[in-house]
Amino acid sequence: MKKEEWFADWFDTAYYHTLYSNRDEQEAARFIGNLTKKLKLPKGAKLLDLACGKGRHSITLNKLGFNVLGADLSPNSISIAKKSKTDGLEFIVQDMRKPIENKEFDAVLNLFTSFGYFDDLNDNDRVISSVRSMLKNNGIFLIDFMNAEYIIDTLIEKEVKTVNSIEFEIERRYDGEHIFKDIRFNDRNQVFHFTERVQALKLKHFETLLTNNDFEILRTFGDFDLNPFDEKTSDRLIIVSQKK
Repeated sequence: MKKEEWFADWFDTAYYHTLYSNRDEQEAARFIGNLTKKLKLPKGAKLLDLACGKGRHSITLNKLGFNVLGADLSPNSISIAKKSKTDGLEFIVQDMRKPIENKEFDAVLNLFTSFGYFDDLNDNDRVISSVRSMLKNNGIFLIDFMNAEYIIDTLIEKEVKTVNSIEFEIERRYDGEHIFKDIRFNDRNQVFHFTERVQALKLKHFETLLTNNDFEILRTFGDFDLNPFDEKTSDRLIIVSQKK
């Protein structure tokens, strides 16, 4: 893994998990419950939670009766996730641009804006091609991404969040292609600065990526309650596609 890829460092720090520790677990569980009902996945289906972080979605999916593999680039996140390993629930360190050998899934889920991180735009195709190679015929690929149009229109340029006595100073900007989040803070007399950078991908971009890799888009949703997607008002862009 190239050192200059920002996510390899930031996602593997304890501070990343501190900053985002207030994520709503009940909302996540409700989303997963709604999703599995809508997709009509059979109990025991083999699912890949791609870019699973510490495994919160994987754990919920397993409790709902699915056979789940969680994969993430961050060794620290996977180390934490492995503490929840049980029957039908496993975790591995894996680059999402590369297929997992000798594995085949009924569905692959890419959740919570875990796409569009790469410097090379061709890596987006590599991810989707990798997913396709791991899916069974007619398998489902779901992407849960930010609604870039809405985020850009409502961008909060500056804010301060205090979590566990650490004051995170956050600045956001848009350069026409990426949404940046600069994160600065002090801890134990040391100054830290990390920058998140996500491609501002919109539905039209995903339509091209998926179509070029022989996927058919079945449905789009605009929030975790699976209401219809509206580019101007929706919080999320949730895409359900199927391998042709």
